[in-house]
Amino acid sequence: MDQIPKPPLTLYLAAPRGFCAGVDRAIKIVEMAIQKWGAPVYVRHEIVHNKYVVDSLREKGAIFVEELDECPDDRPVIFSAHGVPKAVPAEARRREMVFLDATCPLVSKVHVEAERHHQNGLQMVMIGHQGHPEVLGTMGQLPEGEVILVETVEDVATITPRDPERLAFITQTTLSVDDTAAIVTALQTRFPAIIGPAKEDICYATTNRQAAVKVVAPKIDALLVIGAENSSNSKRLVEVGRAAGCAYSQLVMRADQIDWRAISGARAVGVTAGASAPEVLVNEVIEAFRTRYDLTVEVVETAQENVEFKVPRILREPA
Repeated sequence: MDQIPKPPLTLYLAAPRGFCAGVDRAIKIVEMAIQKWGAPVYVRHEIVHNKYVVDSLREKGAIFVEELDECPDDRPVIFSAHGVPKAVPAEARRREMVFLDATCPLVSKVHVEAERHHQNGLQMVMIGHQGHPEVLGTMGQLPEGEVILVETVEDVATITPRDPERLAFITQTTLSVDDTAAIVTALQTRFPAIIGPAKEDICYATTNRQAAVKVVAPKIDALLVIGAENSSNSKRLVEVGRAAGCAYSQLVMRADQIDWRAISGARAVGVTAGASAPEVLVNEVIEAFRTRYDLTVEVVETAQENVEFKVPRILREPA
């Protein structure tokens, strides 16, 4: 019996996509800590926001907790890539724990920036999402009341700083580039003296992945973003896709979450992945398409990334 021919479909793979240097470094820190000290090692909060990655590390001997008081004194603890308030390492030192900071260096740069402005007597305005671990970590670098959080352009009109002439702003590293630009404009309009970062706070990986989606969007009928529900940069890619004209722009954790009926009429589909999603999940999605379609895969590359961050020295020294 003749097989029914598969419908043709072109899959446009956005590049760059997936792991960034900060995520890669954070995962290596957990793996190398297990190799050095044996299992278990404790990780405060998900090391990165991806269930596949977290589950893989859990199988190797990582125990994930939300607070330091869930960790014993005699086992290493690792702080996630999103960063932690100053009080957390201070408490780890008080308990004489072995701890490793896997905070992305680009997040740490924002921490240093906030501290410098604070020392110069400026109050900070942070553009970010309330409750996100990176925001909690950054705001926790300064005394309470020294950082005002804004999430939208509308928020800018409601804030009451201590001195409108003594302000600086910082941003979460995983925001929408376009949305953040609008908020920055609103801040600068209301507070002309506000000081911005010397270099963009939104990280290179977030910027590059959003730029790639903008180029892919006009070519496609649907966009799939591989990433987790609690991944800020992945959710922003979905929003960027929609804003760029791709009405069907969806977040999927893995191939088994694809809504095939929703894209049944598509002739071209875009695929990207958030900065904490491994390439193995991208390949899984490609193979799922290959079983259903006469597939053509095209890579749309808008930038090349060669950033690499070193792991802490203690991991490179003998046990």
